Amino acid sequence: MFDKVLIANRGEIALRVVRACRELGVPSVAVYSTADAESAAVRLADESVCIGPPAPGKSYLHIPNVIGAAQKTGADALHPGYGFLSEDPYFAEICADNDITFIGPRPDVMERVGDKAIARDQMQKAGLPLLPGTVEPVTSPDEAQEIADSIGYPVIIKAVAGGGGRGMNVVHRAEDLVRLYQTTRATAQAVFKDSAVYIERYLEAPRHTEVQLVCDEHGNGVYFFERDCSVQRRHQKLIEEAPSIHLSDEARRDIGERAVRGALSVGYTGAGTMEFLLDDQGNLSFMEMNARIQVEHPVSEMITGVDLIQEQIRVAAGEPLSVKQEDVVLSGHSIECRVNAEDPERDFAPAAGRLEVYVPPGGPWTRVDSHCYPGWTIAPFYDSLVAKLIVWAPDRDGAIERMDRALSEFQIEGRGIRTTIAFHRRVLANEQFRAGEVSTDFLEHFMAAEAAVAAE
Repeated sequence: MFDKVLIANRGEIALRVVRACRELGVPSVAVYSTADAESAAVRLADESVCIGPPAPGKSYLHIPNVIGAAQKTGADALHPGYGFLSEDPYFAEICADNDITFIGPRPDVMERVGDKAIARDQMQKAGLPLLPGTVEPVTSPDEAQEIADSIGYPVIIKAVAGGGGRGMNVVHRAEDLVRLYQTTRATAQAVFKDSAVYIERYLEAPRHTEVQLVCDEHGNGVYFFERDCSVQRRHQKLIEEAPSIHLSDEARRDIGERAVRGALSVGYTGAGTMEFLLDDQGNLSFMEMNARIQVEHPVSEMITGVDLIQEQIRVAAGEPLSVKQEDVVLSGHSIECRVNAEDPERDFAPAAGRLEVYVPPGGPWTRVDSHCYPGWTIAPFYDSLVAKLIVWAPDRDGAIERMDRALSEFQIEGRGIRTTIAFHRRVLANEQFRAGEVSTDFLEHFMAAEAAVAAE
């Protein structure tokens, strides 16, 4: 096991890792910007180091400062959390060059799965289903036209290095293809410094289904079932749940085994997520792999009873997985709501400020992952996440009722602060959501219906 783990992140995930380290008996180091000097992670970690001013580029994304903090404190391992430097192979390589274990996959593996064209090719060879399209980058407008004509419209053009909903365009008509092909390449070059793109068939209103897995250095891999993350706005998830109610036990086992096989085929180690699109015929198609822990990992923990952060740390230290596949049993249903400091009435505009009242809910099988407390200032420099509210119940209906009850108890107040709590409750009350008939365009239609009612 490691002597000391530095957490190269902030907010709730930094606190989550501090707690995991504490339970493993491993000292932790929190790094912080000047805006986060009074954060809960700083208060609870064994050590803390300031790495710069509030701007992420001068603190959490400033590699020399992060590495310097690890060297200063003698940390022999680094947990990147999610976001920031968590999927940067260059950063992982610098960690290795400085004898610091990066808690995640090797840099070369991260680079391979981060390149969406290479990842599609590798996963296709490993037996994962793909949407019709290319596994190699498309290099000319003529080639793009030929591919689109062969697979049929609509198609989607995606940046090989893209992510988070950026660097993609949907093409519904042949006459728009060349223009959008060139636009996507230009955007990809500007945003990701890589103009390469690929093309695949575009699914109208699919469900977003993802498989959680962890692999160790001994050739073992285990899946922790799947999550449904279809409730999203502009490709940003708002509500996640596990398991998906749209997969049979046989389909669940099949896609889990394929996901693990795909990860092991590229030498993957650590926690990762295989993302799929599920069509209305029940067909799953591989979309991409995320080489990190994800925001929504708690719902997988709730239905399996496995601490995924501790598992991450153990396998990075060279230990074998603590569980075998047959040990992982799916139990009940879990839902997570991301409570953000945003104003849904103003197109989810950020609504940061100082928390005057912060009273999280309690009760059985109710979990709150948050770094906030009364007096804490939600800074405008970072994402707007205030808390992740997670519940578990024996079935989905029970989980929905428990989540609504928990949301009704959650008190967050402060000058200028607005949250998504009331919005989440309206979604939970929606008949379509309760029936589980939700696809990635659900929120778009839900919000349009609300706007129409408000305009009457």
